[in-house]
Amino acid sequence: MNKRARIGVFGFFFLCGLVMGMWAAGLPALNQRLALGPERIGYTLLLVSLGALVSMLLAGRIVDRWTSRTVCWIAGPVSAAVLLGPALAPSYAVLTVTAVVFGLGLGAIEVAMNVHSVEVEQAYGRPIISAFHGTWSLGGATGGTLTALGLKLGVDGQALLVGAAVVVPFLYLPAARLLLPGRPATSSAQPGGGMGAMRWGLVALLGLVAFAGHLSEGAAIDWAALHAVWVLGTDPAAAPLAYTVFSVAMTSVRLLGDPIRARLGPVRTIQLAGAFATAGYLLVLFVPTVAGAWAGWALAGIGLATVVPVVFSAVGAAGGAVGRALSLVTAFGYSGLLVGPAVLGFVTEHSSLPVALVIPAVLAAVVGLAGTPAIRAITTVPEPVPAGR
Repeated sequence: MNKRARIGVFGFFFLCGLVMGMWAAGLPALNQRLALGPERIGYTLLLVSLGALVSMLLAGRIVDRWTSRTVCWIAGPVSAAVLLGPALAPSYAVLTVTAVVFGLGLGAIEVAMNVHSVEVEQAYGRPIISAFHGTWSLGGATGGTLTALGLKLGVDGQALLVGAAVVVPFLYLPAARLLLPGRPATSSAQPGGGMGAMRWGLVALLGLVAFAGHLSEGAAIDWAALHAVWVLGTDPAAAPLAYTVFSVAMTSVRLLGDPIRARLGPVRTIQLAGAFATAGYLLVLFVPTVAGAWAGWALAGIGLATVVPVVFSAVGAAGGAVGRALSLVTAFGYSGLLVGPAVLGFVTEHSSLPVALVIPAVLAAVVGLAGTPAIRAITTVPEPVPAGR
């Protein structure tokens, strides 16, 4: 049963990444169809992110009450089907509403499938979460590739998004049938809405680690190629390779890193994650050559790849109301992706890109500095006392 559930979770992560990849790759076609322009595209993406953030904050309670399996069954197909709204939006006004709905769907499935991945890892008794996140990246790459191939063959961009919204919900169903049986709700065991074994301070500390890791990751995604052009003077055609190096390093470690994490342990892993990511950003900042930058982005990708798996595993290991705790930590992390582009863009506009990249470099160090005591504390968290004892 555990192996079946693991395959099912792989399916959920891949399909979620696939939808996101097709959405991102389909933005140029959406822009052309509705004549949006950069500002409106930016607002649209912000609305998707805000919808996802709101949904994440609510989804944890629902997962703890209804079980992650039940929410996955519903949120998986719905999160893909709501892509139909932006795909068919006849105007920018309608797009703004459908973008929020799309974000709500994404936030719900992110929390539900991550909680279930923690439950499957606990059933296995060894680290397996990292590979799930690597599969999400593969799904995103597949979505982008399918979109590019479809456009090359002359398929309309809108038709590709509509096709994804219609087909992917049905692909979720066989994956959902493989998930673990539902667990009893845990939130009811915590009077007053408590976290169970997870103390609020510990949740906040893990949330800080997630925020730091996500912002540092987002900085690489958004600015690696621009750094190559603006700072290093790289040919624009070759500049995207800087992000490619980062992405390949991160995806490879996520797909192959679970045995390494099992060998090193969570505390040592989070320490090395912060060290590698910080060293990577220092190379980018202080070795002004293409080779130095590539090495830096690769190191940053290697380090940041393990942050989310370690943090999410820690939430599961603490016990208690996992859904609520994980939803809060996920929301912390997602807010890093949300505010990162705006903050770095503002600093770049008023100073320079190297100065702006000092921020993710510092936050990469925070991953290790804050993550070490947080992960250590998990091993000392008292077990929840069963009702009636």
